[in-house]
Amino acid sequence: MKTLLKDEGPSKNTRPPQSARHPYRLLIAALLFFGGMLSPSFPQAQEGLDRINARVKPAPYRRIISLAPSITEILYALSLGERVAGVTRHCDYPPAAIAKPKIGTYIDISVETILSLKPDLVIATADGNDKRSVERLVQLGIPVLVIHPRNLPEVFETILQIGRVTRTEAQAQILVRSLRARADRIIRACAPLPRPRVFLQINDQPLITVGQPTFHHHLITLAGGVNISGPETIAYPKYSLEQVLRVRPEVILITTMERGANAERKKDFWKSWDRIPAVAAGRIYLLNSDFLDRSGPRLVDGLEALAWALHPELKNPSPPPFPKGRI
Repeated sequence: MKTLLKDEGPSKNTRPPQSARHPYRLLIAALLFFGGMLSPSFPQAQEGLDRINARVKPAPYRRIISLAPSITEILYALSLGERVAGVTRHCDYPPAAIAKPKIGTYIDISVETILSLKPDLVIATADGNDKRSVERLVQLGIPVLVIHPRNLPEVFETILQIGRVTRTEAQAQILVRSLRARADRIIRACAPLPRPRVFLQINDQPLITVGQPTFHHHLITLAGGVNISGPETIAYPKYSLEQVLRVRPEVILITTMERGANAERKKDFWKSWDRIPAVAAGRIYLLNSDFLDRSGPRLVDGLEALAWALHPELKNPSPPPFPKGRI
């Protein structure tokens, strides 16, 4: 059976840095207020990444440093957790990663700490890691692999790439086959269904949503929805309440790491606006932001959670937005 997932090519803009506690959301708001935008730390030109990655040869690396939560999740999914020598302070999944030595934040990397951990491989991301710090590591002779996935097919290829470099290719292939099969099943199930208009909120003050060049937009489309801000070429545009009222979304999605009363308050904001079809129908859903922000294996969980929210008629056995237990 042919896969439905095809490479859509590079996005025009980068998405914001992926952290567990999402301090970048405040950064997004500040930059938008001043008319700025987040830009990738590395050049978009593929040859810049190829130049760095060409120095990395496949080997059974024993001391690997991860510079992003998504990278950490991929390493653990490939059963490389025991070889992980250091992670960022935002790497909190799986729980075993929390105990690993910390090399700084996703954006603010401590080269000195990395050197003290004596790595034989560092895996970085072009989407947020500081270019100067990464290039300094390269200059010091440390093998550095820089990844840059921009959609779900490229996430699968990134997993295979890390598998090849770390000589866990067989396990990477098994993992990708499983993830791709899950994704294809949900895409096929959603394809013939009505496509509801969706507003996805990633920040409430100011109100910020997602445009076309984001993983979120890509996943909404795959899950059979229409992102009401999809025509936006800005990755994370500000929206006014009046704009939302005008486009009348049928589903409102709110990504958050919060639980309980704090999370419910984000839903309460919308409940007085029953002119919005999503509010009138009670279709306001909280989604775990890690499922949609981290470009690793759990992105397929995000796709399933989106399909569950957009198409409850599927009676999909996929996990609800907040499964029981630690996620």
